Amino acid sequence: MAAVYTRKRLGDLLLQTGLITREQLNQALEVQKQTGERLGRVLINLGLVTEQDILNTLEMQLGIPQITLMDKVDPVLIKSLPEAVLRRHKVVPVKKEGRRLIVAMSDPLNLVALDDIRLASGLEVEPVLAREEEIDAVLQKVFGLTFVEQAFGQPAAPEEREIQTLTLAAGDEVPPEEAPVVRLVNTIIAQAVAEKASDIHIEPQEDRVLVRYRVDGLLREALTLPRHIRSNLTTRIKILAGLDIAEKRLPQDGRFQVKYGEQEIDVRVSTLPTVHGEKVVLRLLLKSGRILPIDRLGFHRYNLDRFTEVIHRTSGMILVTGPTGSGKTTTLYAVLAQLNSPERNIVTIEDPVEYLLRGINQTQINVKAGLTFAAGLRSILRQDPDIIMVGEIRDGETAQIAVRAATTGHLVLSSLHTNDAAGALTRLIDMGVEPFLVASSVVGVVSQRLVRLLCPRCREPYQLPEDAPERIFMGLPPGEPVALYRAAGCHHCNHTGYRGRTSIQEVLPVTRAIRELVNKKASADVIKEKAVAEGMVTLKEDGIDKARQGITSIAEVMRVAYNEW
Repeated sequence: MAAVYTRKRLGDLLLQTGLITREQLNQALEVQKQTGERLGRVLINLGLVTEQDILNTLEMQLGIPQITLMDKVDPVLIKSLPEAVLRRHKVVPVKKEGRRLIVAMSDPLNLVALDDIRLASGLEVEPVLAREEEIDAVLQKVFGLTFVEQAFGQPAAPEEREIQTLTLAAGDEVPPEEAPVVRLVNTIIAQAVAEKASDIHIEPQEDRVLVRYRVDGLLREALTLPRHIRSNLTTRIKILAGLDIAEKRLPQDGRFQVKYGEQEIDVRVSTLPTVHGEKVVLRLLLKSGRILPIDRLGFHRYNLDRFTEVIHRTSGMILVTGPTGSGKTTTLYAVLAQLNSPERNIVTIEDPVEYLLRGINQTQINVKAGLTFAAGLRSILRQDPDIIMVGEIRDGETAQIAVRAATTGHLVLSSLHTNDAAGALTRLIDMGVEPFLVASSVVGVVSQRLVRLLCPRCREPYQLPEDAPERIFMGLPPGEPVALYRAAGCHHCNHTGYRGRTSIQEVLPVTRAIRELVNKKASADVIKEKAVAEGMVTLKEDGIDKARQGITSIAEVMRVAYNEW
């Protein structure tokens, strides 16, 4: 089969399809002479074609199928061939059928690669097409980072390590002269930042160390590392975070900062003892991130109008609620950006300061120095503020001070961890705030969740089956047809079917009727029923509406709004 197409050249194929001109091909060939890179890579670097253009051309002209590697990884088969050969030629064995070996590669015209794989395997080789990025990811997942095994053959003692400031250069490789453990940590963090991960999980297991990234709210495996480097890796991170490297029996928390290109990132570190060693979680907070305007946060038009009316009050408390990672801080910053003006004194107390806002006075708590939310809030009240933002109400003391500030002419913004908007009102009472103070201070509550956006390039419509459990969630009567969209997966979304996230919300303005219920210490369910009767769109309803529009899938809405059943 190889003889049919191996005599063809990529440049000729691209010329035939009209993707490049003869002049562009000559330009690329000149560059190739200087760099020694493959022609396809040169054309991509010059911006003349994309990798997908090349794959589509090879598939159409040569009849070589494209595949997705995500579900076709066989570590045993991959490790049956020399790692050096696979990495050098960027090839992944996919399947063995008798005397035939099917391999994924981005350049099936590379005769040298095909011959090397044939010699190494002793089998006839048949190529299929896959993206180079996918091939690299699979090889990294199976074999780990290239320098790890050699670098950590003899683990260094903790006292021999060099303590360095972690500075990452965007787009550059970590210098080889760096200590191996420094290179490893830098590489893990740099890759996480490049993939827009919010968290890094480093998990010791019985026979390996698993590294996972949380991207768009879900964890996925990034790479595996040899178990014997666990101690070195954990110690390096502890040193950066200012933690006690000798204490391995108790959880510890710390933080450090990294610079990646022009981005400043605050890294919060948490360690937890497990049966196989200490698990480390790093949360990445981009300090110089772009603040989205409120109308770009995914608000339904009706909810946006109600929320906009609430935030333009001159005094009172506005709460944003939801679980960890639901976008509460992003919403609070969007409000601050909209309210910011030279006539207003806006002061914040946060843990940590996640975004830097020009014209706003931002304070970060420091528990060791005695600067808690409560202590900071007391000091802020002496700073003649117009608007106060408290990153999170965590205890009764902070709640009491914030409520009193809201009742004395200040606009107070804060967040709470509750399941829905009505629950925020009862939570303040549970914290020890008198019901009449809650009723008179809180002017509005927003509860929100984040859902993944369906990839617009590959989402596909479908009719919801009659026996689907989604019908119960949506409250559909039997026999009613409903058209929805679901994830399919393509190259643009890394075959997940989703790309990016948006929010679903419910907005509860505290009306006279709601205040009366709070004064009577009514339950959250009773308050919610009244809010719905007054026109509140619930989280579930907002999510179902976005699913019907094809913005997200009903599976995503059910995943984040399960408590709304």
